[in-house]
Amino acid sequence: MSADSAQSLSGQPPRAPRTSAVEVRRSARRRRTVSAYREGDVTVVLIPARMSAAEEKRWVTVMLDKLAAQESRRRLGDDGLSARAAQLSAQYLGGRAIPRTVRWVTNQNSRWGSCTPAEGSIRLSHRLQGMPEYVVDYVLLHELAHLLVPGHGPDFWRLLESYPRTERARGYLEGVVAAARLPHPPTAHEE
Repeated sequence: MSADSAQSLSGQPPRAPRTSAVEVRRSARRRRTVSAYREGDVTVVLIPARMSAAEEKRWVTVMLDKLAAQESRRRLGDDGLSARAAQLSAQYLGGRAIPRTVRWVTNQNSRWGSCTPAEGSIRLSHRLQGMPEYVVDYVLLHELAHLLVPGHGPDFWRLLESYPRTERARGYLEGVVAAARLPHPPTAHEE
């Protein structure tokens, strides 16, 4: 899967999707910053009191994704990735995609992942580490689907139709690619 194309990753036993409550706390003392943390089964998002409802909604989504990325980064190794692949295959592909190996690699800078069906091997770029779980799940599911259908024809895309966050994950990855192409302002050191 190329960079231009576009849930628990811990390796723990499968569990129900997190449906934790979100509690938004507004503060008159908070001017610009937004932060979030988990408090038991509740996600607390701290925002400035002056923030509009639309800004609040956007920031809650951003902060939930950030927390998920932080949690993924802390927990996911190759064993966890293999366990997640088995879970995704069972959930979305009827358990038909069974890779021999699933691992992180550091030599994929223009692809998010790759698959060699003849060997049953899947490799995910280390650049995915720390991204939201649904994005890593999508790339992993994409590569699992290649074990069943090697190309990107209609049969391949039909396999991914059941994953509900396909379009969102593809959009996220496209945004990462686009952001990398933006000009960066010079730093104080360069001026």
